Amino acid sequence: MNLTRWLERIEQLHPKSIDMGLERVREVGGRLGLGRPARQVITVGGTNGKGSTVAFIEAIARAAHWKVGAYTSPHLWAYNERIRIDGKPVDDAGIVAAFEAIEAARGDTPLTYFEYGTLAALWLFERAGLDLAILEVGLGGRLDATNLVDPDVAVITTVALDHQDYLGDDREAIGTEKAGIARGWKPLVLGDDDPPSSVLRHAYAIGASAVRIGCDFFIDRAADGDGSDDRDLDLDQDQDQDQDQDQDDVPPGRWRWREVGYRVDLPFPRLLAPVQLRNAAVAIAALRALETPPADAAIVAGVAAADLPGRLQRFDCNGVEVVVDVGHNPQAAHELAAWLEATPTAGTTHAVYAALADKDAIGVVAELAGAVGSWHLAGLVEQAPRGTGVDAFAARLAGTAAASGGRHADVAHAIAAACDGAKPGDRILVFGSFHTASAALAWLQAEGSCRPPE
Repeated sequence: MNLTRWLERIEQLHPKSIDMGLERVREVGGRLGLGRPARQVITVGGTNGKGSTVAFIEAIARAAHWKVGAYTSPHLWAYNERIRIDGKPVDDAGIVAAFEAIEAARGDTPLTYFEYGTLAALWLFERAGLDLAILEVGLGGRLDATNLVDPDVAVITTVALDHQDYLGDDREAIGTEKAGIARGWKPLVLGDDDPPSSVLRHAYAIGASAVRIGCDFFIDRAADGDGSDDRDLDLDQDQDQDQDQDQDDVPPGRWRWREVGYRVDLPFPRLLAPVQLRNAAVAIAALRALETPPADAAIVAGVAAADLPGRLQRFDCNGVEVVVDVGHNPQAAHELAAWLEATPTAGTTHAVYAALADKDAIGVVAELAGAVGSWHLAGLVEQAPRGTGVDAFAARLAGTAAASGGRHADVAHAIAAACDGAKPGDRILVFGSFHTASAALAWLQAEGSCRPPE
């Protein structure tokens, strides 16, 4: 059975697409005889920024010449993207071998699609002789399949409202679920300026060492700026007596990561959003928390090299800038609005928006309404039951700035219409989900008049 058939099969093996709990993966993992997936493990959870943080950790570790495995989700184009070893997706044969081993071990224990993938990644990583495994949490943390593994360092990037049906209705409840990836007497790196008290209480209760941005590690930029990078970082950092001096001597065109007794000056990431400085800083903090952290040269090289499709990914289409982003909740939309404000365009910003049915689309539009001049809504019928047609999507947005926008059956037709209506100097932002970004990138890469900017 090839990989496509296997993926079709495992989608049908469990009656629910999401069924949180560790009992099934623990049982099947035990039958597989799974041990540690790598010499060191970092688990990355959080509402937004997980994928980018993993990309920075992976790039820095590879620059240090470590053998690295990364498990992420979801994928943009091919399932293989989810399981990478030394920066390369595992091939079909490798994943099929892992699925066959899991099938032989699971007996009558049902596994979800995500649980199958997680066990496959752990099985492959253990056999690869890795120095570092990076595991991205799928949903929540406490009951997520990745929490089968005890990490050396846990990371929570941010805590915001998303997946409330599974995680709770407020940040405190969601924080409780995300804090479940922390381990006693191990570092817990926090990238949120104001983490929920539930996260801090849990860390204290189990003896985890909370390492907080703005308290234990810092981002410094030149006090007056030099115009080399127009990103602005909204970061609430505790002031210390050395901070003004540290800002004054940051070299032009660089930013500084700093903790007590250590600092390193860095290039700006190629990932564009202002929040990417925070994601890079969190990644560095996670690696610095390991027993043997990477050298400065690897940190510098990795920050410069890290890249990730679908994160403010830019194309030029006959003088119209098209930007694709996977952002899908109000916090992500807030970051998109901040980037649009920081990088104004001479013309109009048009939005192409398609979202899954369980997302806070009204909250997303509210964050972006002031930055967008016209809207195009698209359906995601192929992603049913979570995806819907455009008329149902537009009905959800009644009374918002997007309600009067154009309606299109799918993302491809929406982008084509937006491009037809745009003038040179305009900008088109395509966003709303991984499915939206995947469809957009497929259309843009097939369109002869669109290419990445030089």
